[in-house]
Amino acid sequence: MKSKLKLHGFNNLTKTLSFNIYDICYAKTPEDQQAYVQYIDEEYDAERLTQILTDVVDIIGANVLNIARQDYDPQGASVTILISEQPVEPTESQIEESPGPETILAHLDKSHITVHTYPEIHPVDGIATFRVDIDVSTCGVISPLKALNYLIHQFDSDIVTVDYRVRGFTRDVEGRKHFIDHEINSIQKYLSADTRSAYQMTDVNVYQENLFHTKMLLKDFDLDNYLFGDATRNLSAEQRKQVEERLRHEMLEIFYARNMPH
Repeated sequence: MKSKLKLHGFNNLTKTLSFNIYDICYAKTPEDQQAYVQYIDEEYDAERLTQILTDVVDIIGANVLNIARQDYDPQGASVTILISEQPVEPTESQIEESPGPETILAHLDKSHITVHTYPEIHPVDGIATFRVDIDVSTCGVISPLKALNYLIHQFDSDIVTVDYRVRGFTRDVEGRKHFIDHEINSIQKYLSADTRSAYQMTDVNVYQENLFHTKMLLKDFDLDNYLFGDATRNLSAEQRKQVEERLRHEMLEIFYARNMPH
């Protein structure tokens, strides 16, 4: 085991892990489309998102200082949590809740975790795209990378884009600056074996800037997992083929971040 580096004062590095997670679905009728949005809105409301973020706080070894959460109309939610590295017993007044879109925010003394949801559906093609944005930002020795696999498994993640960046610097006792305090050359190495085997992945890393980016696309495609409501029963073989092509096309456009010809 490597000996620990003796720092001057505390660790000033800020480590931020950012996710965009996409879940794709097909709903045939306008009624089913609205039902899907409502289902997602209830499944991932502010209360559920708060529990997920609270689990993340435990996983990375932090403590909750404050929670702010919000549900939105017509849909969506946000949560923010402020966290600290030292044990803190939150008071009832530190938990704020108000009606509206679903948003949750938690604050740390040096760090925070946020999540925002964006349910969306195309009224013509019937393609529904549920997006979740998550940021886990920490200062000091705790690492947001510990929450990587947990967060991916908490959502039906068809496409995932992950950014990890270390900012700032800290000093050792001799005054030498350190712009990163751990070895990393790819986010992929922090993913579990089952996650790595389930996704097609591409890296775009800027090592000299301590900036790491990974895009993930689910490999296996079972159409029945992407149908909602009436579409689960009343599609002909030809319609199923067309819907599968639409869904695959949607996923590729999101993965490559560009509009593509049909």
